[in-house]
Amino acid sequence: MPLLNEHPDPVDWVDPDHVPRPVVTVGAAGVVAEHFEWREKMDFHRHPKGELVLTLRGVITCEVANALWVMPPQNALWIPAGMRHKAKAAGTIECYIVFIDPRAATHLPKQCCALATTPLLRELLIRSASLPALYAEGGMESRLMTLLLDELALAPMGHLHLPMPGDARLRKIVDAIMDDPADRGTIQTWARRAGLSERTLARLLARETGMSFGRWRQQLHLMLALKWLGAGATVQQVADGLGYESAGSFVKMFRKALGAPPGCYMARRRA
Repeated sequence: MPLLNEHPDPVDWVDPDHVPRPVVTVGAAGVVAEHFEWREKMDFHRHPKGELVLTLRGVITCEVANALWVMPPQNALWIPAGMRHKAKAAGTIECYIVFIDPRAATHLPKQCCALATTPLLRELLIRSASLPALYAEGGMESRLMTLLLDELALAPMGHLHLPMPGDARLRKIVDAIMDDPADRGTIQTWARRAGLSERTLARLLARETGMSFGRWRQQLHLMLALKWLGAGATVQQVADGLGYESAGSFVKMFRKALGAPPGCYMARRRA
């Protein structure tokens, strides 16, 4: 498939779900947004084929299977066939999307998961995106796709995701926090706003996400921070957007969670 650009309807575009090949790769590049607010999400949809999304530049977030996933540069997300999901990209984006027939994905995870890419897997994705949609079967192109599947099955899993509750009362709280992540209300504050007791809110959140309120919100802040940094926001802008008293307190949280300050972490991902 050809490399796509920011134009929405390239003349040679073919829907990968309708291509009679077990593996089809497309590439996409362009400036998606110049701001870093949480806006304009794509509606939920699903594909008959499994979908692997690799980000080389920019950040893509995706909600699938009651979890929010973030893909900074050099990370990928595997979405098995038929799973409802919606995605949003930010910043200058370069990504590759692999559509895999379920019959060819028997050795891949049965659940949605983040994957850390290897140099070989990255180059295989880039090379496969240059192939024609109806590449010849039984030749070099097919062997390349088989190698891509083998390397994908060996990719280590990542952990940049956030469980999303299904309970309607919790989703109202979650949506409100995501709309205004700088709101530093305590669990008592949010329980009162939702008409729940603090104990009930804590119990529901632990049951549906496996996390405490503080841990869940910190993980959300990490996800948003990566998304905004990938879109070009400064550390100070991110700290302000998340409601931290200072950039230093945000950097301390980020370093403790991900092992490096924001600038170093993103620089390594972009390298």
